[in-house]
Amino acid sequence: MTKFAAKLLKNKYYPLQIPDSVEVTHGCYVLVNTEKGEEAVKVFAVPPHVALTWEKHKPETLSVIRVLDKEEEKELKVLKELEDEGYKICKELINKLHLTMNLIECRYTFDRRKISFYYTAPERVDFRNLLKELTQVFKRVRIDLRHIGVRDETSLCGGCGMCGQPFCCCSFKRDFESINIKLARDQGMPITPGKISGTCGRLLCCLNYEYENYVEAAKDMAPVGSGVMTPDGLGCVASVNFLNGKITVKLQDGKSHEYVQDQIEMVDADLNIEIDRPLSYGDDPVDDIDIRQLEDDKNSSTGNV
Repeated sequence: MTKFAAKLLKNKYYPLQIPDSVEVTHGCYVLVNTEKGEEAVKVFAVPPHVALTWEKHKPETLSVIRVLDKEEEKELKVLKELEDEGYKICKELINKLHLTMNLIECRYTFDRRKISFYYTAPERVDFRNLLKELTQVFKRVRIDLRHIGVRDETSLCGGCGMCGQPFCCCSFKRDFESINIKLARDQGMPITPGKISGTCGRLLCCLNYEYENYVEAAKDMAPVGSGVMTPDGLGCVASVNFLNGKITVKLQDGKSHEYVQDQIEMVDADLNIEIDRPLSYGDDPVDDIDIRQLEDDKNSSTGNV
């Protein structure tokens, strides 16, 4: 059973494969092999219930090379200063060359043989001149320019969502599912960018979490716009609250009342009752933002972190 793990970018945890000759403890730093080279990571003890879950769905593992000594741990601070300096240099070169790319992060491998620059861009960038400039500054170092999506950017930078909790993408979420505006509309949410989009500028990941429950609840409830017979007469369904199971009906006299599904019956009648429908896909932009821009595209997430 897995006892220790470590995390790289995006706060994703990886179980550690530890040789018998290596002894690790919670909080120490070890050297591991990754696709980028040798990287120094902090060791975390894995709770038993997490270890049991990993036994069923084993995540990708990292191979431990050795434990860092105290002097090598001090080098990590120096490495961080080099990364900050590398970030500034690359940022200045991007501005000098007038490239349409936004630099997000700079990372060195522990042996300083490779430096990776993570950036976002609205379209493909010709960074050949940038690469030439960088090779003049970072000599005898492999340079890796990685294009990432805006969702990847947010997961790297971190922060808190409107719920007050850390972003899902930088805490527990591993993969990004496809999200479209239909998810928000079907859950009766106001189609307002500020309420249904995250810091990344795309639709909230959490729109996916309870969607199936809303779809299941909607099967037994009259849809918005349908004509119904209520204890107070004919009316038109104005809104549906899936959480409390109540349906708001606008009657022919203009007044609105709430009912449960058992109190009403759908009728096939042409009722001349106007209701305020929520904006849906294809309606005019809200707050001068095209709703389509909130949906996923090729620049949303690349998995290139």
